[in-house]
Amino acid sequence: MFSLDEQRYRDLKLGERGAYISIIAYICLSVLKLFIGYISNSEALRADGLNNTTDIIASVAVLIGLKLSRKPPDSNHKYGHWKSETIASMIASFIMMAVGLQVLFGTISSIFQGGKESPDIIAGYVGIFSFLIMYFVYRYNKKLALKIKSQAVMAAAKDNISDAWVSIGTSIGIFASQLHMPWFDTITALIVGGLICKTAWDIFKEASHDLSDGFDENQIAIYRKTIQTIPAVQNVKEIKGRNYGNNAVVDIIILVQPNLSLEQAHDISTLVEDTLKHEHGVYDVHVHVEPNTQV
Repeated sequence: MFSLDEQRYRDLKLGERGAYISIIAYICLSVLKLFIGYISNSEALRADGLNNTTDIIASVAVLIGLKLSRKPPDSNHKYGHWKSETIASMIASFIMMAVGLQVLFGTISSIFQGGKESPDIIAGYVGIFSFLIMYFVYRYNKKLALKIKSQAVMAAAKDNISDAWVSIGTSIGIFASQLHMPWFDTITALIVGGLICKTAWDIFKEASHDLSDGFDENQIAIYRKTIQTIPAVQNVKEIKGRNYGNNAVVDIIILVQPNLSLEQAHDISTLVEDTLKHEHGVYDVHVHVEPNTQV
């Protein structure tokens, strides 16, 4: 039987498998797309290939974050290294945004150059092939994320399915350009560049929210409701939460009967801690008990 810490470290180790699979898939697909994109003269496929290069960086960041997060607490990190994963995600978002802007500026420049020809149809088939590969990677990572309850691996899975749909969009643009509409390939490249930037922004927003100790208000409300069902707790005076990587840490002030002994108050505090840990998977709970002077 593993302790809570040991189980979470084992889950992080298991989560690395999903990151490795994503990295291998993205490396193979980015090389294929960039090569075929250049020989087939497809801006959309080249943009999709560059998108996959940023996905490599993002997946490596997730992998590094998972590895660093598994390091136990030390003299300089008393709470452990759980936030390493979040920091790595933020760094990846900066790189993704730079590549997305590069795709947009490059595509816009090509519009003014003119003389655009329809890309070779093989580029469209590469897009369909990429969709199938990324869909299977998505299914694997989603199943793994649900098994180990990892937000990071689930985020990687969502990135996988997003890339799969981007590849389908790329194929549609390439096939449409065969109908004497070469500009359709350029439009698709612009859309891909926009999607890269949007993904980068979403990752940055979530990472900065966690690093600044932001916490989901709806989840706080759920915790409060659960605590209020405990008979000995008369009210919840204050409740705050923050994230250490994928681990929720909650600080609570509860009100109890003023005539309780120290031992009784301690038992109530322990009950609140155990309830949140077992029912909601909260990593750590700090409970402060105060007498309810309103009764």
